[in-house]
Amino acid sequence: MAKKQLEDDLLTGGSLNADDKSAKKAAKAKKSAEKKAAKAAKNREKNEAKRAEIKKEIDALKAKKDDCDDEKEIEKLSGEIKKLSEKYSAVGANSNGLAPKTVKIIKSAVCIVIVVALLVTYVATGAVRKGFIASLSIPAQTFTGMTVSNKDGSEKAKIKVATYNYYFALTYNNLRTRQQQYSQYGLDPKQYNLDVDFDKKLSKQTTKNDDNETVTWEEYIHDEVIESIESTYTYYLAAKAANNGKDPEITAEQKKELKETLQQYRESAHKYGYTLSGYLVKAMGKGVTESLFTQEATRSYIADNYKSELSDKSNEKEYTTKDYDNYKKNHEDELLAVDVRLFECSSEDDAKAFKKALAKDASNFTALCQKYASDKFYKTAYEDAGYSTEYGVTKENLKNKGYAIATADDKNKKSFPGLDWLYSSKRKAGDSYQYSTTVVYVLSPASIQNRKTVNVRHILIAPETSDNKTAAKDATDKQWSAAYKKATKILDEFNAGDKNEKSFAQLAKNNTSDTGSKDNGGLYEDVVPGQMVNSFSAWSFDSSRKAGDTAIVKSDYGYHIMYFVGNGDLTTWQYAAKKALSSGDSTSKTEKLEKDYSIKVNWFGSRYFEKDVDIDN
Repeated sequence: MAKKQLEDDLLTGGSLNADDKSAKKAAKAKKSAEKKAAKAAKNREKNEAKRAEIKKEIDALKAKKDDCDDEKEIEKLSGEIKKLSEKYSAVGANSNGLAPKTVKIIKSAVCIVIVVALLVTYVATGAVRKGFIASLSIPAQTFTGMTVSNKDGSEKAKIKVATYNYYFALTYNNLRTRQQQYSQYGLDPKQYNLDVDFDKKLSKQTTKNDDNETVTWEEYIHDEVIESIESTYTYYLAAKAANNGKDPEITAEQKKELKETLQQYRESAHKYGYTLSGYLVKAMGKGVTESLFTQEATRSYIADNYKSELSDKSNEKEYTTKDYDNYKKNHEDELLAVDVRLFECSSEDDAKAFKKALAKDASNFTALCQKYASDKFYKTAYEDAGYSTEYGVTKENLKNKGYAIATADDKNKKSFPGLDWLYSSKRKAGDSYQYSTTVVYVLSPASIQNRKTVNVRHILIAPETSDNKTAAKDATDKQWSAAYKKATKILDEFNAGDKNEKSFAQLAKNNTSDTGSKDNGGLYEDVVPGQMVNSFSAWSFDSSRKAGDTAIVKSDYGYHIMYFVGNGDLTTWQYAAKKALSSGDSTSKTEKLEKDYSIKVNWFGSRYFEKDVDIDN
């Protein structure tokens, strides 16, 4: 290592602008940093608004849970709180982290956005690695800590101690963050194997690993780190081998994210009087310099991309009618779907009263939904029958949505009496049932439906609240009215123009609040029942729907200007079968690959691993 590079990799003890030339350079850098910081602040503001909406929902559910005595209802509410908590944690991960894809490496390194919290915790509080000043980090940068290779040794990577330190810091802080979030939202960390006191030495506390063996928390995290490194490097080496022995290029978006993330850290480093490398070393351990950080982030990208590529190839595979029929024969119960009117009451007493008042033909179902709706917003929203209509939903759909009818029996937590009733072969159209807080009316009994998937475009117009933190459903009547007027104006503009899919797509790009579909003109392809919110789904799967149809429907998120593109090529059950078959093929490929690679820890190099016991608190 050159002397200049080594010096840059060490903590700087003094000012970064010792002379006039440096001062001018620093001033220019500061101006650039301020500009980028403003942009980052704006993004954080948006994410905070989203978080505020989710937190408000969580708080409401927690309050409801505290006042509830019914065990089934408590279980249901806990499930909803958990899902929202995970959603809360995910907000902002793409804009601050380094891995935008939803497909993750199996047990791979956790999202790099965690480093932000790690740096703040370690640097701002003065926590440091023992022996940092005395050490030049040379062992961490030069000694081999592990080797990952395939069986014949043709693909091999000698991994430095510094890489272990990098992964340990990420894994350690990920656990701390998850524990804090679960506690914040009323979930017992012990239920999620997070019963650890981070203020005490990890080597003095025990837990159970995946094999139900008692290990110390230090050993537990160490094993997680080794598995993460092995997994990431397995796919990294395989990707490299598939690219003629060269590192594949990461995407332009990934390069941009990495650059922006490093710039964010660089600005923070200067604030505390460090070079970027010195900052990272202090926070994450010896040897974790800017170059090491960049290398590991890039290799994680490459690994992630290759795994996604394997999955995509499986998804693109064409299956025969025989393949689908064989799957249907072996998974009939999973593919059964029903069409229902369904309402979730606030209490079991309300559900009983709802069921008692329900007309035999369910002609008053909508009116009863409005009567028993929990607040003003829903009393208005349920005017649309689509809000209480579920087309083509499977048992799994209802479980995922958290309906009480889909909760397990209290006795053994394995049987589902509500679902057993609903999906029974004895059911017929017109049957109604009350289970716990759920009231259901059968429109079409359980069958393997031949309904096709749908392709739709939409433009979401969310009500504009004064603080941008209020959930859309909690916006004022005036704000909702303004949103509706805007949606109507956009639809009028569409109708006054070419009235084709292309023009609708452009309007979506210019106006939608849905960032997930903005870039592709509001398009969602191969939509299946249960995937979208009820009103969106009910409109899309209406049997009268035809290409070019438009409408405005309301949901918790705002007004959706809908455009029906047409049906997909597969029925909804075939689409479910294809996903399962391709997932199985993908799993077979990844399992074969993972069996071909293994990791070996170097005894001598491992003496220099930095673990939690090396951190002064």
